[in-house]
Order: sequence, then structure tokens, then C-alpha cells
Amino acid sequence: MAGGISLHAVDVATGRPALGMAVELVTFTPTERVIASGTLGAGGALDHPTVNEPARPGTHEARFMVGDWLRAQGLAQGPVFMEVAVFRFEVIDPAEHIHLPLKFTPWGVALFRGS
Repeated sequence: MAGGISLHAVDVATGRPALGMAVELVTFTPTERVIASGTLGAGGALDHPTVNEPARPGTHEARFMVGDWLRAQGLAQGPVFMEVAVFRFEVIDPAEHIHLPLKFTPWGVALFRGS
């Protein structure tokens, strides 16, 4: 896959993709602006044109609304350890695809650049 940014989330405590989790993809180049938002599909991925479109070089941020999702699933009530998992990253080469898989539980997260 050439170019683009993809977001994916899996609740590793239950082994389920995060169907319905709200996410945002933000660019800070030249100013802060949401370039993608929506909810993750059945496989836990965001279906949005940013997946296949080259991203502009510069600073970006992925925001995963973990707390809202955990409450919607009945896995938490009230405040949670992490309301929003945020990952700020740099797009250096717009021809490279950046895949950001989030692995999480109600108590922690791991977010990294995948392939």
C-alpha cells in the first residue's frame, strides 16, 4: 500500500476489535485541523479515504476514544484509566503508508507503527 494513514484498535483483554470506537486523525501542518473522524468498523479499522491518500509531511495525531468505548461495552463505569489514547507522530515521506494499531485493555495501551 502506498501512502495513507490507517487506524486500527483491538481490546486485547477480550480479544475483540473495537467496533464502534470513535477516533480522530489530526494534522498540525500548518495549523491544527481534523482530517478524519469516525468510528471503527467490525474489524476494528477506520474506513476513511485517509487510508489510501498520501498524507502531507508534518506532525499528526491519532486520537482513540477508549473511555467512551469501554463504557459503551459495559466494561467500565465512570472514569477510566485512559479516556483518550493519543499518539503524536511525524509523516516524513508521504509515499509511505503509516499503520497505527492500538492494543488496549481497561488498564493500559500500546500504540505503535505497524505494517
